[in-house]
Amino acid sequence: MNTSRAQQSADTDRKSESRNFMAKPIVALVGRPNVGKSTLFNRLVGERLAIVDDTPGTTRDRLFAESEWNGRAFGIVDTGGIDPTHGGKTPLSIGSADFIKEIKGQAFIAAEEADAILFVTDGESGITPADREVAEIMRRYQKKQPDGSFLPPIFVVVNKCESAGRRANAGEFYELGLGTPYAVSAVHGTDVGDLLDDLVASFPPAVEEEDDSVKIALVGKPNAGKSSLLNKLVGKERAIVSPIAGTTRDAVDTKIEFGGLPVTLIDTAGIRRRGKIEPGVEQFSVIRSFKAIERADVALLLIDATTGITSQDAHIAGFILEAWKSCVVLVNKWDAVEKNSYSMDEYTRKIRADLNFMDYVPLLFISAKTGQRVEQVMPMALRVQEERLARLATSKINKVLVEAQDAHSAPSHAGRQLKIFYGTQVRSDPPTFMIYVNDPKLMHFSYLRFLENRLREEYGFLGTPIRIVTKGRRDE
Repeated sequence: MNTSRAQQSADTDRKSESRNFMAKPIVALVGRPNVGKSTLFNRLVGERLAIVDDTPGTTRDRLFAESEWNGRAFGIVDTGGIDPTHGGKTPLSIGSADFIKEIKGQAFIAAEEADAILFVTDGESGITPADREVAEIMRRYQKKQPDGSFLPPIFVVVNKCESAGRRANAGEFYELGLGTPYAVSAVHGTDVGDLLDDLVASFPPAVEEEDDSVKIALVGKPNAGKSSLLNKLVGKERAIVSPIAGTTRDAVDTKIEFGGLPVTLIDTAGIRRRGKIEPGVEQFSVIRSFKAIERADVALLLIDATTGITSQDAHIAGFILEAWKSCVVLVNKWDAVEKNSYSMDEYTRKIRADLNFMDYVPLLFISAKTGQRVEQVMPMALRVQEERLARLATSKINKVLVEAQDAHSAPSHAGRQLKIFYGTQVRSDPPTFMIYVNDPKLMHFSYLRFLENRLREEYGFLGTPIRIVTKGRRDE
């Protein structure tokens, strides 16, 4: 596979994708503990992604997911409530310095990073001193616009309004000075639609963005060496390099050219383990990292060779896969590892075992500090991007399918056997195949994986996920 093929494919695929890319607004849910933010989050997202528990402080970090309403997609963030205890033991008074610091940090970051805020309160308990603290902080950090409006827009959500009496009493929340309160029931979904109508209407108009560059995101745990690698790739001190974990707070785009191709390098903040994310700026930097992966064509996943692969590395890899992005695994700090002639093979086997769901990704052992093998990173990333844009002729696809069935009979269930009629590639970026069968329910996931492996054996798709969709068709 050569560069010219990638460039020809890019003319149709990558440009089409870039024109369709739109930055999604971010909506943050804020408020004191146990007002139902996680329940509302699940209602808006449509899945039970957040832990829901009656114990205050159950949500210990921010969850991020996508939602859609009236055709407008947006990201939504579930924030942990202000923890009413210090270290889980000593109660904090409303006026205490620690409590004020927690509540101020949450509200400030939401106001700085979110495009809209859902300030969730409790219609059962009414306005509390903590609600007044949140309201005061958010009013302070809202930015007044020339037209007299304020950004980000804040929506006061009075939750737990299941009864007519509570809905009638929701008017008391006008006292917070943040506009009309929305009386809802997150549990039952009552009046959540009206809230979403106004929320989506507050978003700025969606703007299509033109960007034909290959987007490569550098992701990984804090202090894995992402900024050091960026500096080596760019050839100058573009990002601050520090041994302190979490130095990089923003996703930083750097435009370069490599081999005549425009490339955007996206450096991101490190992603900590769930439950280990400190309150404040770092929590939103995690969201930026996730969004950077979604923006990217190829993700460079950096693993710290001195610590070995961790569960968090696997978690990040899983997110890359879920986003259907291509990937190269970079084992960084290889210079700092005591090794022998078998060390690289041992590391490779361990990584392959821990990332067995991404056995198609290439591995490079590098040192961003010394420059060891760094010259191989960009060629490998662009090669993976070429594979991502590959298109196969229908005749070749069906040859693979026929040979696969000859080698391994299609599965059957309750006396019915799966019949594969034909397959075709319906798109690239990532490679997506439609296989027409007599009954999609007969396609076992293990046989689907078998077909994927046969396609890879024949045509590669190095570092790139393959999506296979089955569709029913009557046997004529």
